[in-house]
Amino acid sequence: MLSAIPPTTDDRVLVDFRTADDAGVFAWESGPALVQTVDFFTPIVDDPYIYGEIAAANAVSDIYAMGGRPLTALAIAAFPKEGLESGTIREIFRGGFDKLREAGVALLGGHTVQDQEIKFGYAVTGSIDPARILTNGGARPGDVLFLTKPLGTGIVGTAIKFDRAAPPLADEAVRSMRTLNRAAADAIHKLPADAVHACTDITGFGLAGHATEMARASGATLVVDAACVPLFTGVLDIASRNRSGGLGTNQDHFAGAVRVEPGVAAEFEWLLYDPQTSGGLLIASAADAADAVAAALAEAGVPPRRIGVVESPVAGIHVIVRP
Repeated sequence: MLSAIPPTTDDRVLVDFRTADDAGVFAWESGPALVQTVDFFTPIVDDPYIYGEIAAANAVSDIYAMGGRPLTALAIAAFPKEGLESGTIREIFRGGFDKLREAGVALLGGHTVQDQEIKFGYAVTGSIDPARILTNGGARPGDVLFLTKPLGTGIVGTAIKFDRAAPPLADEAVRSMRTLNRAAADAIHKLPADAVHACTDITGFGLAGHATEMARASGATLVVDAACVPLFTGVLDIASRNRSGGLGTNQDHFAGAVRVEPGVAAEFEWLLYDPQTSGGLLIASAADAADAVAAALAEAGVPPRRIGVVESPVAGIHVIVRP
């Protein structure tokens, strides 16, 4: 859709939309660069306060994925003119504000419009060291892949809408979506600059889609070990009845460059394309730094889940999934 937009001629733009990265980066004349992103979506849970929290955690995640520090936010909201109690709107904003405050982000204002469908999120601005920008295009053959959160929020969210999610599964997924990616981002930022070569967060395109973007941008192929990918407990059991429209769209768009080897369960394949909300970070670590990355994540309270490796490019294939 953006192919008709000409490339920028401003040398201060360090990262823009052309690489399908998580956020854009703009260099000031001196000091840190600006990193900016925007994200909003319709309700994924019934509780308005938790919805606000998840929207905020999801919006700031792109800044963390780029190696930046989120600083300010502007709220973006759409609410129906009638039929929604003012208290519900207050709770959405309060949940978002509390999560921004947890992230150390200042809410400066925002904009609200009337719409029959509720939407909520934020435009977020942060700072980043131009010498330590983490894009999705730096993965190299031999790198080790880490994923910092389980998959399955899209399937669980669909199940919640139809009252088909067991409370423990719903609670696990909601807890994950409310959790900031700050701890993981801080952990890898404390390591030497060459320890991590690429990073992206797993959101609307699912693991397969965002891994495809990393592989394409890096000129490599990502190999994922299905048995090592973290999933919410019990999500495979409900996957067949709770596939969202977004899952099907992702599969239609990305499956042509994804090779799933025999022995990988069909239910797991659906999880590959499941659109995630406030998902984890996909990290490509230098092989000789993988143990240090795992240790740093563990020390920060983030389970260090190694899910695969980066290999030399395979013609026409961006992602290979092995049992």
